[in-house]
Amino acid sequence: MGEVLSQSEIDSLLAALSTGELDAEEMQKKDERLVRNYDFARPAKFSKEHLRTLEIIYEHYGRLLSTNLPLYLRKNVQVSVASSETVVFSEFSNAMSNPVILGIVSFHPLQGQAIIEISPNLGYAMIDRMLGGKGDTIDKNREFSEIELALIEKIMIIAMQLMKDPWKNVIDIEPFLERIETNPQFTQIIAPNDMIAIITLNLKIGDVEGFMTICLPFATVEPVMDRLNTKFWYSTLKETSDEDFSVYVEDLVRRVDVPIKAVLGNSLITVSDFANLQIGDIIRLDTNVDEEVSIFVGNIKKFKALPGKSDDKNAVRVSAVLREEE
Repeated sequence: MGEVLSQSEIDSLLAALSTGELDAEEMQKKDERLVRNYDFARPAKFSKEHLRTLEIIYEHYGRLLSTNLPLYLRKNVQVSVASSETVVFSEFSNAMSNPVILGIVSFHPLQGQAIIEISPNLGYAMIDRMLGGKGDTIDKNREFSEIELALIEKIMIIAMQLMKDPWKNVIDIEPFLERIETNPQFTQIIAPNDMIAIITLNLKIGDVEGFMTICLPFATVEPVMDRLNTKFWYSTLKETSDEDFSVYVEDLVRRVDVPIKAVLGNSLITVSDFANLQIGDIIRLDTNVDEEVSIFVGNIKKFKALPGKSDDKNAVRVSAVLREEE
């Protein structure tokens, strides 16, 4: 029940209205309550705080992509977060072109699946680069061949492995690429009316630019929704020391393939003798049998070694390490 005014208060109020000190319309507006429309078909399950945390996660992921993809594509890669939003799954699937590159990813131990969409022009550029081209795309989209999908799958698996580190402050995940689809009709991983969060990354490979879109269903990330806030994310963020970074770089360098060759000796022969070589012919080298041979790592002479055999295979045993000054 509202407050009852006294007679003197009523007289003061009427006097104020008659003199214009108070406006009845303004007083009526103040009593009106603001009503916000709520769409029950599209419930707001992802807050702005959730989307902001997902942007932070995938900004970190973008930095990892821009660092690691050039190792495989031999091309400069730039990645940035373009946008984040929430829609129903049917809007996302209906907006996709055909053909398209769609990776169906499981986020173990989280239930359900996620989708990673890569623009076809980026896919063609990656394929062209991996096959020795300049990294150009094509003007008109076409279906991907089995060989091209195998190459794309290799890049997608690498991209999946890089997703572990950005998510570790929220949950330790083991992303696994289940399959690749090129037809959006075969990617109905959830109901059409279910809500999803979409994080769009802008990728630039050389001169080719396109989008990578990550689709995260609410049902998949629901168990960790309380951790998808910036306060929790920064509280669990561990500072990376220079020593840890050097170990990380060293680990990357150790995975690089380097050719190694053992040079038994050298010899000069004429082109005529070379053209007439037959099985059983002997070429005299400039080294003795018991003399050390040179081991080259790439084009750098790095070791001295003695030739021999190991399990019926030709082998060398390192006898000395050559320093730069030598």
